[in-house]
Amino acid sequence: MPALDLLVKNVRVVRPDHIGAADLDIGIAGGRFTRLGPAIPASEAATVVDGRGRLAFPGVVDAHQHWGIYNPLAADTRTESQASAQGGVTTGITYMRTGQYYLNRGGPYEEFFPQVLSAAEGRSYIDYAFHLAPMDSRHIAEIPLLIEQFGVTSFKVFMFYGGFGLHGASASQRDFLMIPDGESYDYAHFEFVMRGIQAAREQLPALAGDISLSLHCETAEIMRAYTAIVQQEGRLTGLEAYSAARPPHSEGLAVSIASYLAHETGLPTINLLHLSSAKALEAALIMARAFPHIDFRREVTVGHLLADFRTASGLGGKVNPPLRSRADVEALWEHVLAGEVDWVVSDHACCRDEMKFGQPRDDVFAAKSGFGGTEYLLPGLITEGRKRGLSYQKVAQLTAQHPARRFGLHTKGTIADYNRQQLELAVRQVIPGAATIRTYAVAGDTVHLAEPGDTNRFYAGHDAKGKLIGLAGKAAAPGYAGPIIRL
Repeated sequence: MPALDLLVKNVRVVRPDHIGAADLDIGIAGGRFTRLGPAIPASEAATVVDGRGRLAFPGVVDAHQHWGIYNPLAADTRTESQASAQGGVTTGITYMRTGQYYLNRGGPYEEFFPQVLSAAEGRSYIDYAFHLAPMDSRHIAEIPLLIEQFGVTSFKVFMFYGGFGLHGASASQRDFLMIPDGESYDYAHFEFVMRGIQAAREQLPALAGDISLSLHCETAEIMRAYTAIVQQEGRLTGLEAYSAARPPHSEGLAVSIASYLAHETGLPTINLLHLSSAKALEAALIMARAFPHIDFRREVTVGHLLADFRTASGLGGKVNPPLRSRADVEALWEHVLAGEVDWVVSDHACCRDEMKFGQPRDDVFAAKSGFGGTEYLLPGLITEGRKRGLSYQKVAQLTAQHPARRFGLHTKGTIADYNRQQLELAVRQVIPGAATIRTYAVAGDTVHLAEPGDTNRFYAGHDAKGKLIGLAGKAAAPGYAGPIIRL
């Protein structure tokens, strides 16, 4: 019986930890990569496919999607996972909350989330997971349960919901969010969410490195004032008007507030979502320098990298935060190329034509927010990025490795021997916080990067910034029995 179920020969393999693309064959058994090397004999596989020299990227981890926001979750799970697979996305992580849209109900997550899981079960063509947004004090108290019982380690705050609905200003936030009387969704709540997450990290130290908070950074007070100005003046229309009504400095201010709250609460794992403008990135980088003890991750979307408010196709391009000016698009690319963006996502929110537009159809403020994007996340980033000098290796980091590591998907994000991945996972369990594992070998009185055939090996764990944080002796997955030195 052949050792491999499938052998893909003659492909150029792109990996986030390797420069360029290597001419390799890929062997698969039991649904996992188990061989990676040149000239693997075809006789070792039940099925052989000729890759014809094409590029093989790691499966994309699209860490920002919105299944079920405008369509029933059961239906969206099927159709939007198909869309994901078409674009090379093999893992989608959806932001989910109680309140209007999604399941259109409130209540504790212990009751709500099983309904989410039931609606999605058995319908997806890709692997999937969920981020959850604590909308009231009950949800904050549930954070340890959500981590331990349901495996949810990523949470979200929508900063602009303090005075806005999904599509514009709202005076009935309690109805929109379906939160109990006497509770408010405001800066104090955001602080308490952070304190709740940090308490869970301290309660569950083995998982602390995988537990994080993501924030949609826009400021409701600024948006409310500028929306009124734009509508009263009537000079701007379409997507440009929408961008002016939710100006870039609204993002920058929200980033600053979120960052200080993280500092105040001691929560070190913060993800700043879909930064859309030069001012938003400027604020994010200033905050990273101000609070170096906070492990900030900065996200942009492929939509904000490919379109501006003049090149997008009409009001179908309405999204939160808005598409910006061409100058902002160019600024985002500068930050991507400078290595100051951690991952690129789609923010995929399928909204069909009959639902997208309001009355009148050309009123941007009456339209719903969001559009698809997972189908062109990888091809769009490659096509536009290569023109600007973005390497294949960097594409693999931005679309696969970095989001996989942040959200605890430690066997995803690269193309590698599954047994090696299991070994690295075992080492990470004894060196918490290790983002990269390097293998070294000892020969006499010298130490060198391990090569095939080396036996006297040890493993070095480095954090996200490349700092050596621990050493582990010889290990064997899935357990670990070697010596440990924590630095």
